[in-house]
Amino acid sequence: MTTPLKLMCVLAHPDDESLGMGGTLAKYAAEGVETYLVTATRGERGWFGDEKDNPGLDALGKMREAELLDAARELGIREVKFLDYMDGDLDQANPAEAIAKIVTHLRRVRPHVVITFDPNGAYGHPDHIAICQFTTAAVLAAADPDYSDTSSPHRVIKLYYMAWPKGKFDAYESVFGELTMHVDGTARRTTPWPHWAVTTVIDTADYWNTVWKAVSCHKTQLAAYGQLEHLSPEHHKALWGTQEYYRALSLVNGGRARETDLFEGLR
Repeated sequence: MTTPLKLMCVLAHPDDESLGMGGTLAKYAAEGVETYLVTATRGERGWFGDEKDNPGLDALGKMREAELLDAARELGIREVKFLDYMDGDLDQANPAEAIAKIVTHLRRVRPHVVITFDPNGAYGHPDHIAICQFTTAAVLAAADPDYSDTSSPHRVIKLYYMAWPKGKFDAYESVFGELTMHVDGTARRTTPWPHWAVTTVIDTADYWNTVWKAVSCHKTQLAAYGQLEHLSPEHHKALWGTQEYYRALSLVNGGRARETDLFEGLR
């Protein structure tokens, strides 16, 4: 392609980009792909310290925004934008409004590839599920010439969902214990993707140091994440060596053959 390849990542919270997709973002940025990040919230409720030391929603949001910008620089991300929703309330957002916000960024940046969370939100996190739904709808809406008169349509060529297999969850749970969320009286647990359903595996082993520098930028979260540095070699490889995705939409390829490049069919 004659135009620069562009990748946009649409996620829910600061640190999702580093822990969830940091290797992918670092790899493609290093290869000259233009990488962009849209984050729905500022993680205002992500306090892991003593509650008496909690700086409050606004102050913590500002701290986590700054941490995200630092992490983005480590990963080589060209631009970070926020959708300005409250952490924990994303699934209560007005869908039309949220979708329109994402469409604005899609039509402005005009990425070839978009990546986001999977429909299960990895482990049932409502914010993760919401951003998957909003992003999927926005990819469709952005291509619709009748959706809006204010900006020209843009057709995303490929849409991917994060598709963590069991080994990835095993690595995280070796540090954090069982990843469980209690929502509406129901315990939501990890939902690993079966091996056969993963369409795309990206080799990110060379970017472990870069990803760890990005993770370390999220200083308010290190009380929880610091132990990741001491993973076993097996879990270290599972967590940082590869990143897995499900190809939800592609206008240029398909079939059972496993991809090793999000831009397969575009180069």
